[in-house]
Formats: sequence, structure tokens, C-alpha cells
Amino acid sequence: MGLADEKYVLVTTFRRDGRAVATPVWLVELPGGAFAFSTGGDSGKVKRLRHTTRVTLQACDRRGAGAHGPVYEGQARLATGTELEQILAAIKTKYGAMATLIDFAASLTQRISAKRSGSERVGVLISLS
Repeated sequence: MGLADEKYVLVTTFRRDGRAVATPVWLVELPGGAFAFSTGGDSGKVKRLRHTTRVTLQACDRRGAGAHGPVYEGQARLATGTELEQILAAIKTKYGAMATLIDFAASLTQRISAKRSGSERVGVLISLS
């Protein structure tokens, strides 16, 4: 089973001091072999990726525990516009109704919460090394 077949993948980003921060995400494979996920534009992952593009990927469970299989090294970059739309479409295709429900909940939370009112979704594209 490859990364594209996994339901959850542990994405590890790195702080300025080099410490690793791992987060479970839904991951999709795009045409051309790149992997991608979406997240809030003001999330910790995005902040860390703005200063270092290095990431690792490893299969895991929904809580990020039980990491198993090989660890893949890659480089990430942020995606917006048409690229983000492609990522969101691929997520909806792979994860179905659950993705739609999560999107709805996120948009509702964004409307209600003044703290997150400026947070837009961004895509993260990952090319494996």
C-alpha cells in the first residue's frame, strides 16, 4: 500500500530551531505524482513551511499515532487559486461526504469565530525527494 492509498498521513514540518512537528492530514496524490493536502492559511504548518520547505510523510491513524511504513522525504510549497481548487476537488473525490462535511464545518466556524476570520484555506503541494 502506497501513500496515495492511506487514509491518514503524518506530515512533519520543522521549526526554525529544527524541531519536528508532526500532524495527521488527509493526503491526495495529484496527476504528475505530487501529493497534497489543504489547511488553514494561518495554521502552524503554513507558518513553518514559510521558512523551511522540508517535510516528511509517513502513514498513520487519524490521531497521528501508529505511524507505520517508510518515511518519505519531500519539499513542500503553498498553493492557492486553481491549484487549490484541484487539491480540494481531489480531496472530495477521495474522502467523499466526509470532506464535504468538514468543509461546511470549517466555513461555519470561520464565519462565527472572530479570531479565525482572516484565515483562508491554502493547499500544500509536496514533491518527494
